[in-house]
Amino acid sequence: MARLPYVPADLAEPADVVAAIRARRGGNLLNLDRMLLHSPPLAMGWNAYLRAVRHDLALSPRLRELAMCVVAVLNGAEYEFIHHAPLFQEAGGTHAQVRALRDPDTAERDAALFDAAERAAIALTNEMTRQVRVHDATFAAVREHLGERETVELVAVIAAYNMVSRFLVALGVEPEHG
Repeated sequence: MARLPYVPADLAEPADVVAAIRARRGGNLLNLDRMLLHSPPLAMGWNAYLRAVRHDLALSPRLRELAMCVVAVLNGAEYEFIHHAPLFQEAGGTHAQVRALRDPDTAERDAALFDAAERAAIALTNEMTRQVRVHDATFAAVREHLGERETVELVAVIAAYNMVSRFLVALGVEPEHG
């Protein structure tokens, strides 16, 4: 249950902030947005930053969404998982992989379901999310598969979605119905 009331779904003001969020969301406000809009400056910055993370990076959408799903599981952010598991599948992930991501430790070692780059991304996500510090071997494996730019971007995705999941869980943001 949400710990604060959501702002109304038909919120119109501040017009520039609401319009920017609606544009990114295809016209709707998600429950996450309706919680963020308690602080319009926060909502505006969040929207711009997460738009860039979701749409402007060179990192493959499949690895991006895989990392988001792992963060969601590790942090108990079901809202996040519900939103990103379908996007992972749209980016080429399988239903079997989605099921496997519910157990990130096992998924990290599952060479039958995940290729080496995916397993390296899962390992990085596990370490960054659980203990913040990343082992040199884990970092080297990611860098070997992704190169410098995409390594930086994967680290940023994991960090950003840890922020998202912590916001969702702390405020009890619930999945949308319907």
